[in-house]
Amino acid sequence: MINVKPSVLGLKRSFGFGDRLGLAGPGHIDAVRGTAFLPIFAQQSIRELNRTQRKPEDVMNAAIGAVKAEAWEGPWGADADHLQTKDDVFLMAKNGYTFFTIDPSAHVNSRADAFARDELEKYHGRMADDGLFQKNEIFDLYLNKTYDLEDGMSVSFPDRETLLRAAVKYGRAIAHTRNMYQWIREASGTGQFEVEMSVDETETPTTPPEHLFIGLELKRLGIEVVSLAPRFTGEFEKGIDYKGDLSEFEKSYRRHVAIAKYCGPYKLSVHSGSDKFRIYPIVGRLSGDLLHVKTAGTSYLEALRVVCRTDKKLFREIIAFCRSRYDTDKATYHVSAQLKDVPETLADDKLEEWYLENTSGRQILHVTFGSVLVGGKAPSGAAFKDLIMENLNKNFDLYREVLHRHLGKHLRLLMSEAQ
Repeated sequence: MINVKPSVLGLKRSFGFGDRLGLAGPGHIDAVRGTAFLPIFAQQSIRELNRTQRKPEDVMNAAIGAVKAEAWEGPWGADADHLQTKDDVFLMAKNGYTFFTIDPSAHVNSRADAFARDELEKYHGRMADDGLFQKNEIFDLYLNKTYDLEDGMSVSFPDRETLLRAAVKYGRAIAHTRNMYQWIREASGTGQFEVEMSVDETETPTTPPEHLFIGLELKRLGIEVVSLAPRFTGEFEKGIDYKGDLSEFEKSYRRHVAIAKYCGPYKLSVHSGSDKFRIYPIVGRLSGDLLHVKTAGTSYLEALRVVCRTDKKLFREIIAFCRSRYDTDKATYHVSAQLKDVPETLADDKLEEWYLENTSGRQILHVTFGSVLVGGKAPSGAAFKDLIMENLNKNFDLYREVLHRHLGKHLRLLMSEAQ
C-alpha cells in the first residue's frame, strides 16, 4: 500500500533528500529503494524556503507526488529543517511535517572555547541569574563524575573549568531547545513527531565532554530527541568532500556514537552530508542503526549537470551569473572556493569537469542557488528557474539517472562497511 503521508522513522538508519526544485523525488526513490535506509523525501530548511521562495506545502506536495508516481510503499519522513522560532514550528506542523530539526546555533557561545576561568565563571553567573541553572546545580550533578561508555571508553568532567566551558558554550542553546521542544509538542497536538537537535553550524567542534553535557541535560530536562547533530572534527564544507584527518575523525566519531548510545539512545546526524564520501565507510561501520545523514544542495548540482550536458549555452549563462554573485552569496556559508580557482574561459568539454567535479566550481554553483532561482535572469530576460525547469522536464530521464547514480553512491558507501 502506498504511504501518501509522512510518518516518524524512529531509531533506524535514515537519509534526508533535499529537493530545491521539486523534481528530484523519483531519482531519490530510485537511489534509496532496496537499501537499509528509511528516507526523508520532504526536507527543506526555513532558510532555503526563503531563498527559493517556496512554501512548506510546495515541498510536501512534491514529495507526495513522487511517492504516488513511484508507488513507494515504505515509510518516509518530512523534515522541518533548521527551525529557530516558534513561528517556524507552527508553520511546518500545520503542513504535516513529522521530523523537526531544532537549530539553536544562534545561542551557542563558541567564544567559550577561548575564555579564561574567570570569564567562564562570570558567564555562568549570568546564566544562573537568568534562570538557566540553579547556582551550583551543574556542579552537583556532573563535576568529578566519570561516565563509562561501551568498549572501555569513558568521558568525565574532571575539573570545574571543563564543565564550565561546556555549560557556557551550550547552556543557552539547550534552554532554547527546551522552548522549541515545548512548542513542537503543542503544535503537533495528538500527532506523532520526532525531534533532532542540531549544533553543527557552529565555529568550533563539539568535544566528547560537550556532547555528553548536551545529552545529559536533554535527558534531565525531558527533551526526547531521535537524533543529534554535533559539529564534528574536520571541515564539512558545502557541496564537496570531507576535509580533515580520517584517523582523527574516526577516533572522535567512535566516542560520539558511544555518547549517543549512553544518553539516548539517539542517532548521530551528519549535516552537510552531501558528497562526504571519504568518511562514509567510517560512519556506516561505527553507527549501526543510530545514523541520519542529511543532504540538500547536491541534488540541485545534479540538475545543473543535466543542463551542462544538454544546453551548454544556458549553462554558460548560469556560470557567468553565479560568478557575479559568488562573493556576495558565500557570506552565509562555510566555503573556501575562490573565483580565481576556476578559469573564466573553458572549452565545452571541460565545463562539467571544472564546475561539477572540481571542488571550487561546485561551491561557486552551490552557494548561489538562491540568486539563480529567485530573480536570476538569462541575457534574453527569461528567468533562470523557468529555463532550468523546462530543461529538466525535457530531459527528465537523464535527471533521474544522474540522481540515482550520485545519491546511490552516497548510500552504497554508507553501507559498505556497515555491521
